[in-house]
Amino acid sequence: MCGIVGGIAERNVAPILMEGLRRLEYRGYDSSGVALMDADANIHRVRSLGKIKQLEAKIDGENSSFSGQMGIAHTRWATHGIPSENNAHPHICNHRVAVVHNGIIENYQVLKQLQTNQGYRFTSETDTEVVAHSIYQYLYGDASPTASRNNLSLFDAVVEAIKDFEGAYALGVIATDEPNTLIAARKGSPLVIGIGIGEHFIASDVSALLPVTQNFIFLEDGDVAKLTRESIEIYSSVTGEKVDRPIKQSSLNITAVELGEHRHYMHKEIFEQPQAVIDTLEGRVTQEQVLVSTFGPGAESIFKSIERLHIIACGTSYHAGMVAKYWAEDIVRLPCQVEVASEFRYRNPVIEDNTLFVTISQSGETADTLAALQQIKAYAVDCPDSYAVKNIQTLSICNVAESSLTREADLCYLTHAGPEIGVASTKSFTTQLVALALLLTCIGKVKKRITREREKHITQGLQKLPNLIQNALMHEQEIQDIAQAFADKQHALFLGRGTMYPIALEGALKLKEISYIHAEAYPAGELKHGPLALIDENMPVIAIAPLDDLLEKLKSNLHEVKARGGQMIVFEDERSDISSESGFKVIKATTNVGRITAPITYNILLQLLSYHVALIKGTDVDQPRNLAKSVTVE
Repeated sequence: MCGIVGGIAERNVAPILMEGLRRLEYRGYDSSGVALMDADANIHRVRSLGKIKQLEAKIDGENSSFSGQMGIAHTRWATHGIPSENNAHPHICNHRVAVVHNGIIENYQVLKQLQTNQGYRFTSETDTEVVAHSIYQYLYGDASPTASRNNLSLFDAVVEAIKDFEGAYALGVIATDEPNTLIAARKGSPLVIGIGIGEHFIASDVSALLPVTQNFIFLEDGDVAKLTRESIEIYSSVTGEKVDRPIKQSSLNITAVELGEHRHYMHKEIFEQPQAVIDTLEGRVTQEQVLVSTFGPGAESIFKSIERLHIIACGTSYHAGMVAKYWAEDIVRLPCQVEVASEFRYRNPVIEDNTLFVTISQSGETADTLAALQQIKAYAVDCPDSYAVKNIQTLSICNVAESSLTREADLCYLTHAGPEIGVASTKSFTTQLVALALLLTCIGKVKKRITREREKHITQGLQKLPNLIQNALMHEQEIQDIAQAFADKQHALFLGRGTMYPIALEGALKLKEISYIHAEAYPAGELKHGPLALIDENMPVIAIAPLDDLLEKLKSNLHEVKARGGQMIVFEDERSDISSESGFKVIKATTNVGRITAPITYNILLQLLSYHVALIKGTDVDQPRNLAKSVTVE
């Protein structure tokens, strides 16, 4: 996802903007740029393809005195138009209006044709250029670079322009005619305001601005803000009225998003998982009981009334939902459906009475998941009488307190994973599973489907989880050695049964994300239905073998692989006996785990495996090619 940072101050904002861009690198990008307004109200822009360090080198080479007290900057993740310097932001119209933009303007082709007919010249393939031209049109009336100013202010011009846009946007806008004003606007893409003394900033998220402030305003959909050095005014573009948004102090600090002793953020975040679990459980479990109230006001009555779950998510969060489906049906005896958000939102789903929809997203801004939640809420209110449903409730599991998802849902549970910078999700997945376990325990307790003894057993297991994860992390050297087997491999197969099937899916996803090895995952029982044809000496097969009722079945599957020359890597329970078999590379990974803690614990080992394979392959672990941390556009 693209990143925005901007500011207006009494000091040179160039170093602040560049540091902000560096702190947004984790979001994924292919180019970057910065535009500053100098003391004579001229806009100077530098853009570059590639990493931030290439932009810095270009700035140093072209203009060592590059400075200004107001500016905007951007990291771009290509949507419309290939990665190139011309397509990089900021985009400028006639040297007078500069814009940075996150999101997608869906009707840009119509606007582009209209603006071309009006005489505007396009220098990029992006949808963002129509934003700059539209604002210019409202300011000056025509496409001429010497056109006289209309009677609209920059703020008013932005308000009028956004009425023309269909789609999602977060905007930062500056104009030479108003050298003391920075405009921000938001619809469907996150944007925050950082508050300083005699200075104000905007950014896609708080991490970009932590070096300069801890105080933030989180803009809501439809907000348009006018920032000067001394003031902030926010208006609703829907009503036109001035609105008040609370100032919130971030609990994050600068060191929370720094590497410390670790080589990569992914490695750091893998090792932060014991603490992330502790933080996610804190205040939610007391005296071996889960507090239902932690899911929000009215949670108990909602949980009593529901008869089924419907989990909607994308990517890693979808895999967390798949694990929860097994738990819901096995432990709570509650029907549970799990769907990919990008499919759900474009179907005409049959929605049943008394359903709790659970949406899961690390960032809380995942476009498809958010759209699915909005669709559910609209359906519950506006569905035709012939399809009328009763008691549709929504709950979001998220890691970001002020995200769109948390504001839209009836109930919310924050995972407290802390900032996650690596594109490949690690601690967010673990804490999502903890949150889902607590949710199901609460539902089971309220509906009297689990006993007090079972609740005690579950909470005890969750409280042991930080130590279980710590023990799993101690196998890093063994996993590092096994990773060598992947040095010349291009494909891998992951196998699991029961709850370990979605863990196998997650392991395959991690491997392909950061090492670029083609990886697939299957339920082990499906081997004979196709995947067995892929097995040879060049296909590593990774199997997850906990000590459970399906272990003997899994052993048979593994022998099928062995008989066909496959390289077997098995993560087994210390009490299992697969290691006695010849021809298997085995890590005796864990013991004393239950049906809830086992998937979480085994997943830690797969995270380490994918990380060390990526190191061997020499890929960019934290910023893998073509991927973004949060997918806020379709």
